[in-house]
Amino acid sequence: MTLKLLAVSAALIGITVTGAVIPGICDEAARATPVVTAAASQQTAPDFTGITNWFNSKPLSLSDLRGKVVLVDFWTYGCVNCVNTLPHVTDLYAKYKDRGLVVVGVHTPEFPFERSAANVQAALKRHGITYPVAQDNDSRTWNAYSNQYWPAQYIIDQSGKIVFQHAGEGRYDEIDRTVAKLLNVSS
Repeated sequence: MTLKLLAVSAALIGITVTGAVIPGICDEAARATPVVTAAASQQTAPDFTGITNWFNSKPLSLSDLRGKVVLVDFWTYGCVNCVNTLPHVTDLYAKYKDRGLVVVGVHTPEFPFERSAANVQAALKRHGITYPVAQDNDSRTWNAYSNQYWPAQYIIDQSGKIVFQHAGEGRYDEIDRTVAKLLNVSS
């Protein structure tokens, strides 16, 4: 057994037993402070690229979603921090899906076992995820967004511009208010 495999095994055991990550093994543990980018950047959002599977949806493109508010949520099912955000993302989807919000989960694996479509499908069922999820096994959409963190959320306005970016857990009320404002509804 290689040292890396032992480290990954220890991390998985640590997650399973304690529900926490082991610092130095899982990158997201080192990022306790969320990252927020000012809306002033307003760059055009990159499209979904290199997607190996789509779950809960036919393949989507951002040009097809113009006129909608889109929340792109980068996550992976083996990341404790990502799993902690899922109830908030699914609640936001339930609250605003009929008012013009589209949530697209982009599942970008950190570890080889997270590349399995069957494992992703099981995670969607386990967490009650019904919104579209793109499987980004080669990190092509991740790289198009220059993303660096799990979890990370990008809110895209009706014209296709990124107006809000956040990495890590938290800021749920701010995300809700941003979506509500874009949809012109009360949060």
